[in-house]
Amino acid sequence: MSDDAPARTRIDTSAEVAEDHAMPRAHEVHAQPGQPCIEEAARALTQAPLDGKSPAQWAYERLILYIRNFEETLDDAHEVAMGFAGSDAGTIRIEGMGYFDPDILTFYGQDQMGMRTQLIQHVSQLSVMLRALPKQAEEAPPARIGFRLAQDLEQG
Repeated sequence: MSDDAPARTRIDTSAEVAEDHAMPRAHEVHAQPGQPCIEEAARALTQAPLDGKSPAQWAYERLILYIRNFEETLDDAHEVAMGFAGSDAGTIRIEGMGYFDPDILTFYGQDQMGMRTQLIQHVSQLSVMLRALPKQAEEAPPARIGFRLAQDLEQG
């Protein structure tokens, strides 16, 4: 292609246009006013480039927002954990989370028995329930993984 040739424009299908338009939006309504809403947190995703994100990265970033939002509702006696719908994995006290492009999410933590746990899940199978569990050590401040994950997301 010569320097004076016109640049080619990308033509998206209607499904791609609809998906691109819908991805960074979120909406919630709560019975009690003043609850943290994911809408405010989701605005941060619109600040980053939308192109080139894999399904794993999209799921990872949105889960971070949900975890951080959930932690804002917890008192100092509780920490966030995940339950996995439709599996025997039980509940995992979240100690770490990651993704492997294009479509894998990984959760690190401890199960109910205190055993080290790592769950590797395809994004198409993702169905998590955030739970509040009593923190493990009475004296220690509660671990807030959502804050650390969000901080890493903002730096990366």
